Amino acid sequence: MARKQLQQLGIVTCALVAAAAGAVFLYSGSLNSHAQGPKDKAGGAPPAPKVLVAPAQVAEVAEQRSFVGTVQPVRRSIVGSAAPGRVEEYLINEGDAVEAGQPIAQLRRGIIQAELNAAQGNLAVRAAELGELQASLQDEIEQATARVDNAAAQVAYRQGKVERSKALGSSIARELLEEDASLAAQADALLRESRAALRLLTEGARDQRVLQAKAQVEAQAAEVERLAEQFERHTLFAPFDGFVTAEHTEVGQWVMQGDPIAEIVELKQVDIVIAVLEDYATRLEPSVAATVEIPSLPGQSFAGRIALINPQADARARTFPVKVRVDNPLEGGRPLLKAGMFARVSLAVGQPVSRTLVPKDAIVLGGPSPVVFVVDTAQGKSLVRPVPVTLGPATGAWIAVAGEVQGGDAIIVEGNERVRPGQEVRIEVKEMKLP
Repeated sequence: MARKQLQQLGIVTCALVAAAAGAVFLYSGSLNSHAQGPKDKAGGAPPAPKVLVAPAQVAEVAEQRSFVGTVQPVRRSIVGSAAPGRVEEYLINEGDAVEAGQPIAQLRRGIIQAELNAAQGNLAVRAAELGELQASLQDEIEQATARVDNAAAQVAYRQGKVERSKALGSSIARELLEEDASLAAQADALLRESRAALRLLTEGARDQRVLQAKAQVEAQAAEVERLAEQFERHTLFAPFDGFVTAEHTEVGQWVMQGDPIAEIVELKQVDIVIAVLEDYATRLEPSVAATVEIPSLPGQSFAGRIALINPQADARARTFPVKVRVDNPLEGGRPLLKAGMFARVSLAVGQPVSRTLVPKDAIVLGGPSPVVFVVDTAQGKSLVRPVPVTLGPATGAWIAVAGEVQGGDAIIVEGNERVRPGQEVRIEVKEMKLP
């Protein structure tokens, strides 16, 4: 009986061991299925990741040099008073933004205003007198012309009557003939008188009076213009768009003509003034591109161009002042680049040499040296190959590299942060051109 129980217990134990072994096998199979990763719809391996590549280029690039400089405004103006007087209103504060033509200060102008009003009134009187003289002259000329015409008609009538009396001979009394001759002579004298009066109106003193009146009107108009300009000089305006950097007066202060009122600088664009050695200055010309970095604004760079190369060198340092002009962005209505900031400017001043260029986006940093990922295509596969490089001068969106990179190599510019050496990828070419 005991022997039979032992046999049954052994059968149960074997069954339990077999069941446990089956469970372990199933669990292990489940782990293996998860470790294999996702499969495509057809049940094969996952697709290769897609990356964008651009071919490396070979071009002549000049060596870059870095120069230190100072940010300066494109224009600076110290606005002075155009007339003597007491400051009645001072309309700006240091740091304010101003627009061209905006009033910045005003002097007292009560006296000059009264003088201007009186001159304008006198001009109106002179103009009215001239108008009246011209209007009456026209009427008088018309009247004198009518008298000339009437006298001429009387002369013609009297002379005709005399001729008819002579034709009658002795049949007419001598007294009547003499009377007609006398009336004809009177008519002729009246005609000469009327013509003389007309000449006085059109060519004589009356015409001179009109010319004098016109001259008086012109002189008074010039006086009004002079006083108006004097009046305008009592208000001072901003010469251009910019920012107030200094106040030189205040309300109630008396200023003389030429005294400073305020200092205004234009900062829409700024100049970075650098000193360039004469060996490099001969290789520069206006409009050459430059890269500007401001140490106080880390992580930002600004594109600029040479605006001016001063032909006069500093005799002691043998350097030429060069201005690099940069557009100045605004942040909250204030210029990001401020006058007096320290700056570094990179310029291509060396002899151009042939270099291999890759897009800046292809550079991967963080290791012992910069790396670019090259895609080699062979036997229908595109495999990733990391290449350590040494960085050189940059030009636009491209940078020169030294290493096992040749012109035409497919360089990953997007997706290089997800690839690993030897990985198969799918490539798409990104069109990029050298500047």
